[in-house]
Amino acid sequence: MVTSRLLPTLFGLVLVVLLALLRLGDPLPVATIRDMGFDLEQRLLPRAAMDSPVRVVDIDEAALAKYGQWPWPRSLLAQLTDRLTELGAASIGFDVLFAEADRLSPDNDRQFAAALGRANAVLGFSLSAKAPPLTLEPKGGVAVSGSDPTPALPRIAGAIAPLAGLAATAAGLGGLSLNGEDAAGTVRRVPLLWSRGTSLYPGLSIEALRLALGVETLVALGDTGGRHTLDGLRIGGFAVPTTANGDLVLYDKAPGSDRAISAAALLDDGYLSLKDEIAGRIVLIGTSASGLLDLHATPLSPNVPGVFIHAAVIEQIVSGQFLSRADWVQGLELLASVLAGALLVVVVMRLGPIAGLLVALVLIAAMIAAAWAAFAGRGWLVDATFPAFGAVLTYGAMVYFQFSRTERDRRQLRHAFGHYVAPELLRRIEASAGELKLGGEAREITVMFADMRGFTAFTEAHAPEETLGMLNTLFGALGNEIVSRSGTIDKFIGDSIMAFWNAPVDVADHARRASEAALAMRGRLKALNSDGGLEGVAVGIGLSTGEALVGNMGLESRFDYSAIGDSVNVASRVEGASKTIGFDIVASESTRAAAPDLAWLEAGTVQLKGKARRLAIHILVGDAALAQSEAFGRLRAAHTALMAAFRDGQGGEVLSQCRELAAAIAPGLARFYELLPDRLADFMSPA
Repeated sequence: MVTSRLLPTLFGLVLVVLLALLRLGDPLPVATIRDMGFDLEQRLLPRAAMDSPVRVVDIDEAALAKYGQWPWPRSLLAQLTDRLTELGAASIGFDVLFAEADRLSPDNDRQFAAALGRANAVLGFSLSAKAPPLTLEPKGGVAVSGSDPTPALPRIAGAIAPLAGLAATAAGLGGLSLNGEDAAGTVRRVPLLWSRGTSLYPGLSIEALRLALGVETLVALGDTGGRHTLDGLRIGGFAVPTTANGDLVLYDKAPGSDRAISAAALLDDGYLSLKDEIAGRIVLIGTSASGLLDLHATPLSPNVPGVFIHAAVIEQIVSGQFLSRADWVQGLELLASVLAGALLVVVVMRLGPIAGLLVALVLIAAMIAAAWAAFAGRGWLVDATFPAFGAVLTYGAMVYFQFSRTERDRRQLRHAFGHYVAPELLRRIEASAGELKLGGEAREITVMFADMRGFTAFTEAHAPEETLGMLNTLFGALGNEIVSRSGTIDKFIGDSIMAFWNAPVDVADHARRASEAALAMRGRLKALNSDGGLEGVAVGIGLSTGEALVGNMGLESRFDYSAIGDSVNVASRVEGASKTIGFDIVASESTRAAAPDLAWLEAGTVQLKGKARRLAIHILVGDAALAQSEAFGRLRAAHTALMAAFRDGQGGEVLSQCRELAAAIAPGLARFYELLPDRLADFMSPA
C-alpha cells in the first residue's frame, strides 16, 4: 500500500514545485490574472470620495464645439490661464503638449508665455523612444535619502518637450506619460519620478503638488539595503509609498465622482462664479474628447482621460489612501501556494477526493478572505488568484491521477475475475476438449445480473488492495450461492456478476433455482455485513427467463462460453430498474410465472431501454415457506388491493396498511413502499 501511494504522492509534489517555479517566472498570463484579481478588489471597495484638492478643467466636446477644434490659439489658452490665476488656483498643470509653435501667429505664443509667467504653472513632456533627448532641465530639485534609486527609475531615452520659450516661463516641468505597460494595457501604476541619468524629473501630478505647496525640493527615499531602488517620495509634509521603480499604485475611485469644469465655462463671461471651485486648489487642464486620443483603461473604467488619472494621483497623496505590495508579499504567496498544494496532495492520497475537495474549498476561501482582509484593512495587495489556481490544479491533477489508477485497477480486476467459470462447464471441457469450437445453441435459460451498489465511491475511498480483497470476499460468497444451485457464472464485470441456469447442462426448474439463489445471496450478504466481513455493501439483483443463444463465442484461439439474447438484456435492465423500484431482487413476469409458489409481490410495469412495450415486473420477498405464511397472505391481499387502487389513482389508506404489514415481514420493503407514490404511472400503464 505504501508503494502504491508513493508514485502519485511524488507526482503531486513535483506538480507543486513546478507551480512554484511558474510563479517565480511570473509570465504574462499569471501577471494578468493577478492584476485582474486586484482590479476586482478595487471594484468591490473603490477609493472613498473626498472633497478633492484638485479640479480638472476639461477641454470637452462642448468647449470644442463652441471655441473650435483643437489645437486652440495659444491666445485662448493664455486667457484661460490668466482667469485661473485670477480665481486663485494654487497651481495649474497642463496635461497638453506644446511642442510646436502656434500655427496662427507667433504673438499667440508670446501671450501664452506671458500668462504662464504670471501663473504657478506646470508644462509637460512626453516620453518617446523616437524623439530627441530631453534637454530641458528640471525646475525643482530632488534630494536622495538612502541608496541612489536612479538605476531603478524609468529612463528618459527621448522626449517630446514643450517649446523652449514656453518652458522657460513656466514654474514647473513634469512628465505626462502614464504607465501603459500593465497587463491588458490598463493603467494600474503611475510613475512619480523619471531619470535622465544625471537628473530626476517628477511626473505632472507631483510637480503640480510641489508648486501648490511651495516646496523647492523633493526627497527621494532610496532603500537602505543598497539595492538602489525607491521606497517612497516625500513632497513637503506628504510621504508617498512607491514601488521599487518609483511607481504609485493607482487606487481608483468610482467613475463619475470627479469634479470637472468645462473649459467653456471658464472662457465665458460668468467665469467669476467659479471662484469657490478654483481658489486654493490645484487645477489640471486636459481633455476628455474622444477624438484627442487621451483615453486610458483603469481598474474601474475602460475609458478615463489621462488628466483625471493625474488628478487621482494628487488625491491619493493628499488623502493618504494608498495601495502597497511589499517585497515580502510575493514570498508569502509562494509559501501559501506550496503549503496548500502539499496539503492537498497528502489529503487526497490519505483521505480521498471528497475530503480533498473540502480541504481545497476551505483553503481557497481562507486565501481569498486573507487577501481581502489585507486589502480592506491595510491597503495591501496580496494575490489570492495564483494560490487558488494552484490549489484547484493540484486537486484536479491528483483526483485525475487517482481516477486513472482506479480505472486501471478495475480493468485488472475484470481481467482476473473474467476467467472464472462454473464447475459444470469445467468438467465438460475436461471430458470433451474437442467440442471447444465456435458456435452455440438456443435454449431457455434464466439469467441473473447482480451489481454492487456504490462501487465507484468504495474504490475511491480504499486502496486497490482493499478493493480487491472486498471483491474477493463478495464474489466468493455470492458465487458459491450461485454455483451450489446449479448456476453457471458467465463473467465478473467489474463490480457485477452475470450468471445463468440451464446451460451448458440441463437444470430442472431453473427459474426456481435462480430465484432461490438470489434469496440465498441476500441472506449471505446480510451475514457478511453483520459479522464484519464487509462494511455496508448492498447488491441489486435482476432475473429474467427466456430463450437465449448460449455457446462458445470469440476466436478459435480465444473464446468464452456465454449467452446472448433478449432474456440477457432484460435481466440486465431489470437489475438496473431495481434502483428506482427500491428493492434488491426484481424479476420479469416470465421468471415469476415459472416459480409461482415463492413470495412475490407485483411491482408494476417499467419501460426498459430498447423495448417497445412496458415490462411487468415483480419483487421477490421470500421463499415458499414465507409465501404460505399467514402474515404474508395478509400483506399480499392488501398489496393486491393497493395495486387496484393505484390503477384508479388512489391508494393512500391501503398504502399505510401495506407498510405496517411489511414491517414485520421484510425491512427492505420499507423503501419499496416509500417510492410507490412516485411511481403511479408504472401501475396505470399496461404491459
